[in-house]
Amino acid sequence: MKWRIWLLSFGITLVCVLIFGIASTQVYYNSSLDDGKEYLRVYMNEFGEINYALDENGARAFSEKLNGARVTFMDAQGNVLADSIAGKVAENHADRSEITDAISGGKNGDGFAVRGSSTLGKNMMYYCKNFDGKFLVRIAVFTDSDWLIFVKTLPTLAMFAGIMIALCIVVAFVVTHFIMTPVKKLATEAVNNDNVTTNYSELKPLAAILNERNRNIQRQMDEVKAEKEIVERARESKDEFISNVTHEMNTPLTSIHGYAELLEAGGMTEEQKQLAHKTILTQSERLTNLIGCIINYSEINSDDLPPYEVNFSTLAKETLSALKPEADKRNIAVTEHIDDNVLILSRHERLSEIFGNLVRNAIKYNKDGGSITVTLNRQKLEVEDTGIGISQENMSKVFSRFFTVDKSHNGKNGGFGLGLAVAKKICQKSGWKISVESALGEGSKFTVEF
Repeated sequence: MKWRIWLLSFGITLVCVLIFGIASTQVYYNSSLDDGKEYLRVYMNEFGEINYALDENGARAFSEKLNGARVTFMDAQGNVLADSIAGKVAENHADRSEITDAISGGKNGDGFAVRGSSTLGKNMMYYCKNFDGKFLVRIAVFTDSDWLIFVKTLPTLAMFAGIMIALCIVVAFVVTHFIMTPVKKLATEAVNNDNVTTNYSELKPLAAILNERNRNIQRQMDEVKAEKEIVERARESKDEFISNVTHEMNTPLTSIHGYAELLEAGGMTEEQKQLAHKTILTQSERLTNLIGCIINYSEINSDDLPPYEVNFSTLAKETLSALKPEADKRNIAVTEHIDDNVLILSRHERLSEIFGNLVRNAIKYNKDGGSITVTLNRQKLEVEDTGIGISQENMSKVFSRFFTVDKSHNGKNGGFGLGLAVAKKICQKSGWKISVESALGEGSKFTVEF
């Protein structure tokens, strides 16, 4: 950090010194031109005081009077009559800017210019005066170019730059100390505290960034913790699922194995053999149904078939009609409040699973002579019964896998406590909400909000 500040200060100093040198050179150069123009005008006044012949001798004499300044005499058209340095030069200077200005200015016109001399090969300052439109007199003196002036100032600029660089080094170390001290303090606070503050307005944005970083870190840690808990729950759920599956399979497998051993041992009566065959067949069907339920439950998450509009009203009425004989056996009255043409974006088999599970459970866990009320509209599906109900301690387990309110029904007609778990899983995948209201001994009401 210190070296960066020093290098930055060093670069700024060099640029500033260079700009200052160029600017001051231009100021000095322009000032010297203005002064030179005035000096040349004063020199020109000397010509009026003494009548010099317009020849080489007169040009040299006037030049000596002006301490060696170059003097050129020309006629009114700019033709050279004599030159104190080059002698008599047979050429016309009317195209030179100072000559053009003097001629166009009339009898007492004058002109000024600065340029390199093609004759002497040096930079010169020219001043030309028109005398009554009869002849022209030009005086020229050597002058430095702006670049040459700049070169001459380089030693001074180098010394000045050296002093500034030394000051930059000192200032850089001092400034770095004052800058880094509060920054180090802020960094230390950020390490030890969740929230940092500072009295320096310049460092408040940095404090805000550090606080946001701490919040992000805490948020990420919370997310990691939550994910860890989810993984742990998933592991526990998996272990529970395996345990439940094992338990559900154990009873039919034990029966099948026991009767198979008895059949193999022989000595059974014909009636006993028929009972063994019937038990083996029944328990095999139970295992098949259990495996089918497990496969169906597992495949819901991976089911990516596209949904389509299903006329839930028609499906519900057909399902109730199919389940009516089962309800009639126990004198259970079924009341329908089903709107026409309730179209739901889903799939026929999924809606059939939800509706069938809810209605079959309402029949299965109802009281003889009880009632079921089915309500269906575009907003929701409700299945309400007057059955055995659910205790408060079991309300949180209603939609769990392999949970049944009445254990005496477990396994009958393919019931393994997976129906409501399947219904909830389908609802979650579809973005719907399924809930239950119940009181023990009074009945239950299941609601699906679309």
